This record gives sequence, C-alpha cells and structure tokens, in this order.
Amino acid sequence: MEPYKNNFIIPQTSYSLNILIIGAGIAGLTSAIGLSLSGHHVRIYEQASQITEVGAGIQIAPNAARILRRFGLLDRVMEKANVLKRNSLRRWEDGRELAVVEFGEKIEEKYHAPLAVIHRADLQSILLQAVENLGVQIHLSSKIISADPSFAARLQLESKEWISGDIVICAGGIKSSIRRQTLSAHGIEDQSYPTGDAAYRVLIPEHRMVNDPQALELLASNIGMRWMGPGGHIMAYPIKNNTVYNMVLLHPSKPSTSTHSQTESWTTKGDKREMMDFYKDWNPLVQNLLSYVPDGEVIEWTLNSHPPLERWVEGRCVLVGDACHPMLPYVAQGAAQAIEDAGVLTCALSLISSSSPSDIESALKIYELIRKDRGEKIQSSAAVTRKALHLPDGPEQEKRDEAIWASSNGGNGRNPDLWADSKWQDFMWSVDVMKDCVDNWEKWIAKAQGHHLDGLKATL
Repeated sequence: MEPYKNNFIIPQTSYSLNILIIGAGIAGLTSAIGLSLSGHHVRIYEQASQITEVGAGIQIAPNAARILRRFGLLDRVMEKANVLKRNSLRRWEDGRELAVVEFGEKIEEKYHAPLAVIHRADLQSILLQAVENLGVQIHLSSKIISADPSFAARLQLESKEWISGDIVICAGGIKSSIRRQTLSAHGIEDQSYPTGDAAYRVLIPEHRMVNDPQALELLASNIGMRWMGPGGHIMAYPIKNNTVYNMVLLHPSKPSTSTHSQTESWTTKGDKREMMDFYKDWNPLVQNLLSYVPDGEVIEWTLNSHPPLERWVEGRCVLVGDACHPMLPYVAQGAAQAIEDAGVLTCALSLISSSSPSDIESALKIYELIRKDRGEKIQSSAAVTRKALHLPDGPEQEKRDEAIWASSNGGNGRNPDLWADSKWQDFMWSVDVMKDCVDNWEKWIAKAQGHHLDGLKATL
C-alpha cells in the first residue's frame, strides 16, 4: 500500500489570540495542540491536582486519525495503538458468527487514515507530552466556577480570582459549570435521561489468561468481537500492543440508577458477581473471559442520554467535546468527535481577519455551523444502534441477523449495527472537517452572515 500524501497545511494565524481552555481531557488537550501549532497563546485550567491515567480502551477512528496526523501525533499514537483487522459480529448464546466486517488496510486505503484502538491513558499521555513540548501552560488545582455573566472571555476560579483572555474553550465535560451556565442564561435546565443501560468496563491482563489458548488467541488477534444478546451486548478487543484485553459490556442498569440523574462517572466500582450473573447464560468464551477479570477492577458506568443543546457558543465562550455532544458508546465516536471539534476550532480561529470581538465571535459561529449538525447526528445514531444490538430473541432479532449477514456479504441493504454499516462508516469516517472549513471558507462566511453576522473576511 502506498503511503498517503498529506497535503493539508494547518492555517497560521495573523493574530495570536489569548485562549483559555477549561479541562485537560482529550478535547481540551487536542484543542490546545492545534491552536498552539497555528500560532495562538493557550493556557489550560484543570481542576484536578494531577492528571492521572484513567479509563480503558477507546477507538481512534479515521476521521480522528487524520487530524492527529496533521498535528504531528499519529506516529506516536500508532506506536501505542492496535490496528483492528476486522470486526466479528456474533450471537450471544453460542458465539455463532453472523458476519465479518473487514478493517485493516481496507479502511486505510478508503479513508486515508487507520482505524485503531488505544488505552485512553496512553492517548492522553501523548497529548499531554505534546502540549508541554509546545510550551502551553497547564494550571492544575484550578477549578473554574463561572464565566463572566455577559460571556466575555473572563473566568472565575474557586479562589475567587478572575482570569481573562480573548476566547474561552469549555472542555470540562458533561458536568461543566460553564455548560450549565450557558443553559441557565436562557432559562434551560441541564437535563439527562436514563437509557436503561449501564456499561461494565474491564481490562484483562495477559498473565490472567496464560492457561487459556482460546483467550490468548483472541488477545493476539487484533480482531474486534461484538456479541449481541437480549438486553445487552459486548464489544472487546486487544490494547497495549496485545498485552491487555479490553471489554465493554452493556447491560440493563439497576433500578436505583434508572431514574433522572446527572450522576455519570467512569470510575464507579462495579460488582464482578453481578456482572457474571447477567452473562451467566452467554457462550462459554465470554464466561471464561469474565472469570479472568481481577477482583475489584470492574468499572460500571450508568449511561444517560442528553438532549441536543440549542447552541454551542455563547459570546466568546465555546463548548467542545462532551460539554456539548456527550456520546454514548454504541458507535465509538466520543474521542473522534472531540478531536474534530479541535480541528475545526484550529482552522476557524486562524482564518479570521482581525482579533476584534466581532470577528472572534463570528469564527466561533462558523465552528458551530460546521460541527453542530454533524456531531448531533452521530450523537443521536447511538439510540438507533442500541435498539438493534439489544433485541430479545424472536422474529425481529432474526430479521436483524439476516440483515447483518446480507449487508456484509454483498447485499444492498443497510447493516442494523450502524458502526458496521458501510454507508454510516462513510458519514462518520470520510468527512474531513478541517479541509471543509478551509476549502469552503467563503461558503461558511456567507452562512454565518445569514445568521446576522458580519465583519468576517477570508485571509487565504
């Protein structure tokens, strides 16, 4: 396969802006890298006293990988990542394979970027190192409690100190105080609704499988495994250069967590016995894998859905990542959509013709125009995929299985599992949001002006 020639050049700003970023997660760090590379001055404010290694496996889809390549990070990411060769879709009770979706070189040839999986902590470490190498200041133990009431680029710390800049990027996640403040300014309560699902996240180290040849084969395979059953499904694949097996296990949430709640955490401890009880009738391979999970290392995450926001931008404050489009895991686009946000902000804020407040606010509006509809379509696709994956056994499930087989064997129909559906893959993975922003800048200016914005000129 010939190497992909990347001819895209990150726009360089003529006006270095003073940018304040709230949060040192994937969205915040990637935004800091892109904006710093394009010539802006960036400061990050993180409420934690240290940036710790948390989480489990995540996917780096092609739409994110091409942005990481432009930011000079993809080679380092791929040193830590696993490239999936294919995805195997299977029945729950007997492990029978329904279909195979080929990935590997086929994906890279089609989308000019790989599909890989990586431990979240490894990705965050790479991003953090890049931020530090660029000289970006990271202020730890710096909790932001509010933005300026007029949504100028001013933030108040928990210490009551105010800090100022030209732009505020809120990458503080779903629990962000700035997210709540922007909604409250329009009389809207920040709400979430239970999906009825929760997810166990487990990591199985190689040494726990040493006496199980079938499990070791899976660990070495670089194949994604997707088992579908009544009320739940499992997604599993190797990470950390095939030394750890990552599993995400969707199941009905407990009644106590199926009420209206904002409690969402990636670090809540789960019960291994409860996990094994739900999957006790699933195929022996699944049960064996779960038996290898170290005691006390089950994480359970309650899955809530969040209605789309009316706006992502308020004044000179802009929301990115989970702060504006929290993603459920069914289509594996959470990290990728946060990285797309960073890519578009990098371009839009580097193409403005001045550092005036009106030009800055116009660029932020263009970011919203490019990102909001696409991000929310991918966000809403999760509910469709969830329903398809969790069907009870019966006629509807049988039709689903037939459709999955047909779509993976030359048929013209759609795959009910959208993550494996070729047309939905094209929508998720082929769109190049940075190139769209730069190549169609005049079009986006006109659309922004159609939203009662003016004073923005291209600098290309």
